[in-house]
Amino acid sequence: MKFKVTNQQHISKNCLVCGIENPFGLKTKFYELENKEVVAYFTPHTYLQSYPGILHGGISATILDETIGRAIMAHYGQDKFGMTIELNVKYKKPVPLDVELKVVGRITLDKGRIFEGTGELILPDGEVAVSATGRYMKRSVTQIVENDFIEDEWFESDGKDRDEIDV
Repeated sequence: MKFKVTNQQHISKNCLVCGIENPFGLKTKFYELENKEVVAYFTPHTYLQSYPGILHGGISATILDETIGRAIMAHYGQDKFGMTIELNVKYKKPVPLDVELKVVGRITLDKGRIFEGTGELILPDGEVAVSATGRYMKRSVTQIVENDFIEDEWFESDGKDRDEIDV
């Protein structure tokens, strides 16, 4: 089913997941959809390999954790983050390297300071390779970082380059 993109989330310079200046980073772009889900796109490269041609499971967990944690932004704006309390990951299929992959995250329960969510890492053929559930603490970005991070390292991505996403 196709959903309209309503916002492209902020990224940073040095984050492992979204950092555009991190040479080992995933350089992920995040999109908020009209149904309040967040979709991430990234292309894992060879230096993230586990078994030959396969993405390391820890990186799969990392991208799912970030995407689910960012789903709170679709509800409360760019200044809210999810700080991980608990993450449970299920590995179903090997995740290939050097192809664009999609991750979908959503909030399933919002209890004030604590929220829960689920997510899936989806292969190019549409199959779910990895899924996760998590619990997070809702935090303002100013509770986590210094002001210079917000001014120097937290910024809009390079344009809204997708109008619709198939989920």
